[in-house]
Amino acid sequence: MVKAIRVHQNGGPEVLTWEDVEVPNPQEGEIRLKQKAIGLNFLDVYMREGLYNQSPPLPYIPGMEGAGVVTAVGPGVTSCKVGDLVAYASPKVGSYAQERILPAALAVPVPSSIDPVEAAAIIFKGLTAHFLVHKGFKVERGHTILVHAAAGGVGYLVCQWASAIGATVIGTVSTKEKAVQAKEDGCHHVILYKDEDFVQRVMEITSGKGVEVVYDGIGKDTANGSFACLKNRGHMVLFGMASGEPEPVRVAQIAPKSLYYTFSSLTEYTIDNREELVVAAEELFSAVEKGVLRVRVNHKYPLSQARQAHIAMENRKTTGSVVFIPDEE
Repeated sequence: MVKAIRVHQNGGPEVLTWEDVEVPNPQEGEIRLKQKAIGLNFLDVYMREGLYNQSPPLPYIPGMEGAGVVTAVGPGVTSCKVGDLVAYASPKVGSYAQERILPAALAVPVPSSIDPVEAAAIIFKGLTAHFLVHKGFKVERGHTILVHAAAGGVGYLVCQWASAIGATVIGTVSTKEKAVQAKEDGCHHVILYKDEDFVQRVMEITSGKGVEVVYDGIGKDTANGSFACLKNRGHMVLFGMASGEPEPVRVAQIAPKSLYYTFSSLTEYTIDNREELVVAAEELFSAVEKGVLRVRVNHKYPLSQARQAHIAMENRKTTGSVVFIPDEE
């Protein structure tokens, strides 16, 4: 038996329970991991509340990212071996546990220069930032972009990566403390959205032209303003809905400037293709090794304190990455 967090009913953080679970032997194509660190993603909150349309059946162990050491491999596994340190971003939940079973195809090797805690902190959010910047909309030198929640787990990485490419980065944040971090992470202009009209400020910054792309993980509260910030033929890239699902888009919102609107999913862009996953992970870890990306592990919690971590994230009290450290028996 090992310890894990389980969800027996949808609801607030109080539904996260700490209990004993059995971990089976790996089957065909599977591996067993002893986890070193586990990442917290806002998607975990959506699932816990029952707001995600692909939420797993109850009861379940939440969590979709982590890093650990392979302790057993099932038949047919050739991509890793016992003793390897691997990281994963998985559409299959189960990471809030001391040990877990995982499809081997989702595990990527972690370079010896990358700490397991850093790997867990960056694997899901970093792969998300990778496809947002390189595929959802390909950021190029000279572009001007807007990143909502610029101090958040994905936002701070998008800001760093886009700034390194040579884009002008505008970020929105909720507090002055987060504004300081956003500046450090490559934002050329930071907007305190509680104090300023972000649409007005974006237009002032861009001399009325707007931005090439908006990366929006907030959703309902920001979507209409995000459209208003775009220049002609600009791209609205939605990748999360922290404030809820946006209202349906009207043709009148996008037709006058011939705007593009997409929802970008890590599963569709990267996870479903093993070859693309490995390449993206290599590029991600290389960016960390070269200093292009700085991993901010700003919050660490024992796994048994998952409730407290969820409360902090929901109340916008977190910045950078939040990581659970599996409690030892």
